[in-house]
Amino acid sequence: MSITNTTLPADETYIAPATRLRQLISQEGVCVQAPGVYDGICARVAIESGFKVMYQSGAMTTAARLGKADLAFASLNDFAQNGQMIANIDPRIPLIADADTGFGSPPNIARMVQVYHQSGIAGFHIEDQVTNKRCGHLAGKQLVDMETWRARIRACVIGRKAIYGGSDIVIIARTDALAVEGYNAALERLVAARECGADMGFLEAIETEEQIKNAVKVLAPMPLMVNCVSLGKTPWFPPEVLGSWGVKLAIYPGAASKSVLHTIRRAYKYLMETGKDDAEAMGLDPKGFFSVMGLQEEVAIDQAAGGAAFANFNNSK
Repeated sequence: MSITNTTLPADETYIAPATRLRQLISQEGVCVQAPGVYDGICARVAIESGFKVMYQSGAMTTAARLGKADLAFASLNDFAQNGQMIANIDPRIPLIADADTGFGSPPNIARMVQVYHQSGIAGFHIEDQVTNKRCGHLAGKQLVDMETWRARIRACVIGRKAIYGGSDIVIIARTDALAVEGYNAALERLVAARECGADMGFLEAIETEEQIKNAVKVLAPMPLMVNCVSLGKTPWFPPEVLGSWGVKLAIYPGAASKSVLHTIRRAYKYLMETGKDDAEAMGLDPKGFFSVMGLQEEVAIDQAAGGAAFANFNNSK
């Protein structure tokens, strides 16, 4: 596990990531933004940018780790290992992670909750698609029956209760029923999840302002999360507007990954055509890049321990 938060003030009170997440999403009239992160670089830049919560997208984790589309290729280990790395870069920034359909039967789901907790993940969402699931903004989704859905949420609660010492990990119930059974059926599934112990609702691919406002009302006191997918099925609403409607959390799974894809395409095209690295023109030397990755913190550890490996480091490039 990475030890990177060495510059924390000695008198700063520790707050568990899940507890911090609960505090953030309990703010009146505030919709917290959680950018999609899928690797250490994304996470470092999200933290540098000042975001208070991060979101590990299942689709983007699958793409980054496996080079595959979001069609249930990634395993619990893929998600948890990636989440552990990201969550522990700075535990003050809670990480919400996708949990797909829970990776199996109720005992597997309960284990997933415990593995996520042990990894430092603050919250997760679990969905009601069949095991062979797909991205929520693709056509052709299939759902499990209502009792299987309830069993998944109950298994999450059981898994959380079984964690030694207790856990505040946030259980987010995601339904994809809007595209399959309609809006009212989707709300029924989220209400059922609330009754089984879920902490937050997530109505995937929600389509209108009216649907969002009504969902907030119907699900209360359970808060609502909205998924902001660029060029997806949900319209783009500013976070301050979502907050005024009562939405507590907005995730942006593709905010970095799609931009990175375009940037890499451009850079590789330039390299192929000219033999040059266009990053040179952007002015970030190796030391500058590694500084974003926490280089100064590692130097501080060496100096505090009496090491001399970086004695002349600040005078070099």
